Amino acid sequence: MTENSRRTFLAATVAAGGATLVGGPALAAGGDDRPPLAQPPDRELRAILREVDPARIEAIVRRLVSFGTRHTLSTQDDPARGICAARDWILAELRRYAAASDGRMTVEPQSYLQEPGPRIPVPTRITNVVATLRGSVTPERVYVVSGHYDSRVTDVMNATDDAPGADDDASGVAVSMELARIMAKRAPKSTIVFAAVAGEEQGLYGARYMAAQYKAAGADVQAMFTNDIVGSSRADDGTRDPHTVRLFAEGVPTAETEEEAATRRSVGGENDSPPRQLARFVRSVADNRETGMDVRVIYRRDRYLRGGDHIGFLEQGYPAARFTEPNEDFAHQHQDVRVEDGKQYGDLPEFCDFDYIAGVARVNGAALWSLAAAPGTPKGVRVRTSGLTNDTELYWQRGTEPDLAGYEIVWRETTDPEWTHVIRAGDVTTATIDMSKDNVFFGVRAVDRAGHRSPVAYPQPGS
Repeated sequence: MTENSRRTFLAATVAAGGATLVGGPALAAGGDDRPPLAQPPDRELRAILREVDPARIEAIVRRLVSFGTRHTLSTQDDPARGICAARDWILAELRRYAAASDGRMTVEPQSYLQEPGPRIPVPTRITNVVATLRGSVTPERVYVVSGHYDSRVTDVMNATDDAPGADDDASGVAVSMELARIMAKRAPKSTIVFAAVAGEEQGLYGARYMAAQYKAAGADVQAMFTNDIVGSSRADDGTRDPHTVRLFAEGVPTAETEEEAATRRSVGGENDSPPRQLARFVRSVADNRETGMDVRVIYRRDRYLRGGDHIGFLEQGYPAARFTEPNEDFAHQHQDVRVEDGKQYGDLPEFCDFDYIAGVARVNGAALWSLAAAPGTPKGVRVRTSGLTNDTELYWQRGTEPDLAGYEIVWRETTDPEWTHVIRAGDVTTATIDMSKDNVFFGVRAVDRAGHRSPVAYPQPGS
């Protein structure tokens, strides 16, 4: 902003009815009292990240590969081969982890009969394996991490040939399972769900069913991450990028109504959907030395010609995003296992980088634990638009968390991708900022007494 801008930054004066935020250029230049935009991990989170074990991740990937094929249409009555053998092993492993949880973690198969449809020629039983670690303070708030345990070869309907599925997607299942093992021994404030879903390669069936079940139950799912193809740091040209993971986050919401679309077109917000706020949150808590990873946010729902299990949650209106390795090698996914002109094809474990998968697990762990530790994303956030003014009045619903300390207002230029400014508003539900709502984007986030901060909620117009 230029020096002759009307007012460029904010300081809080809290009154009984809310907060009036005023200030000028001198305060903007100082900034000593501004809370951080990045959130370094606390002691417990650092301990969690140190426990992520590449050797255990490798063991999970190799065990899943050992079932030969995990195709959704593969045999369901062989104890050593096929998708049901893999399902039973995942279920047993997660229950073994849950034994260390003092009853906080429950593990159940989530099974249903999928009627014939695209890539499902006959009625087929699809089973997700779901480990739920119940929150100790706000259990009604839910955060989900998943990978899909089904696999495929070149012909998506080939249910008999070996389909190792090491990268796609034993790697994502290993992330979910390793975090379940580590967190089962702990008591998160909010509920964390660790899932291995089926039917992804046939049309995202398992995850869509899971999301629909949450929606029917009225569950408050505030974030969902799918880890799909997170097994290798090596690209098809041989170059390696062992410290980057892509995070795909959509802008225009999949479940947007016509009315919501009209509002968005009028006032903006294409870059401020709940998945985009979730992605910004992930960067703030997981893009750091403790994880050893850089989170590259991609402003797309998914890659060209591809889709993932987060889509089923987006369809239900839940914030969801997809983690994927930085550069894919397509010779090692969706391929028959073979050697052709001296080149090995097939999704085999020797093409996985288990230290890299551990890094992705740390990113997921930092995101999940930070979400569960913080207050929930503010609800009912509105910007008052009943009159023409050169200031901005925001209001929202107060959260019910017992350790809620208050709220912070963030803002950025409309051309900036990340939030750039933040100020404390206090334990209030309204704030008036002496800055025009027409010129910048605002958001609201909650903070607890320990300094844990929620994702930002972007305001909708209100009277």
